[in-house]
Amino acid sequence: MLQLRDSVEGSGEAALMVPAAEADVPFTPPGDLPSSSLPPRQTLRPLSVRNPTRGGRLKEYFVFRPGTIEQAVNEIRVVVLPTEDGEVQSVWLLTEIDHWNNEKERLVLITDWSLLICKYDFISLQCQQVTRILLNAVDTISIGEFEFPPKSLNKREGIGIRIQWDKQSRASFINRWNPWSSNVPYATFTEHPMADADEKIASLCQLENFKTQLIQAVKKAHKECPLPGRANGVLVLERPLLIETYLGLMSFINNEAKLGYSMTRGKIGF
Repeated sequence: MLQLRDSVEGSGEAALMVPAAEADVPFTPPGDLPSSSLPPRQTLRPLSVRNPTRGGRLKEYFVFRPGTIEQAVNEIRVVVLPTEDGEVQSVWLLTEIDHWNNEKERLVLITDWSLLICKYDFISLQCQQVTRILLNAVDTISIGEFEFPPKSLNKREGIGIRIQWDKQSRASFINRWNPWSSNVPYATFTEHPMADADEKIASLCQLENFKTQLIQAVKKAHKECPLPGRANGVLVLERPLLIETYLGLMSFINNEAKLGYSMTRGKIGF
């Protein structure tokens, strides 16, 4: 703001006064500023951008990263025994549901004579466990919706397929109430939660196609390699799939956090 003073020290001429705040300040290049006048060093953190769409969530699963599932299949083929399993007919990416309703990401191979259920770590790219089920030992294949006891607190919706063998429909009492027991005479599968999110891998996740090929392979195995001393053939049923859980706290935590899948979880992946 400009102000005029009528006289300066007795002079009759008007003088121009410039406030100190608006006075000219000599320009100093940034490189010539003293270190004491520089702003403190700042650390810039990358923005965390979350994409809640299915396409964005797809990137959280390691199995859908380019080349991952191809490498996994090539490694698992090493455990296939030509004399015991024959040739690999098809490969599937499914979700196994154990007897305590826990979801587990699995690669499933249908061969000439066997069903191979593979626990594969898609983070470290290592095959951790393979369960071999002879197809001519499979006696019942059930397809239907999941069913729980009336007082169960942790239920699920959807359709699954259950494969039973050795003429046993239920596990023993001890194994049934042991959440870590693997001595259960059946395996239950449903579609992967991201089955329809990636067109390239969608064909590996279709439960209906898996059911069709499995039934054909089991019937062929029973016909060409029957087990001696027992009635051969497979019974295909459409009925509810019972999962006997009541409180289900463990499976609730496991399934909500997707602990059964190889995923990115902040700075930690499981």
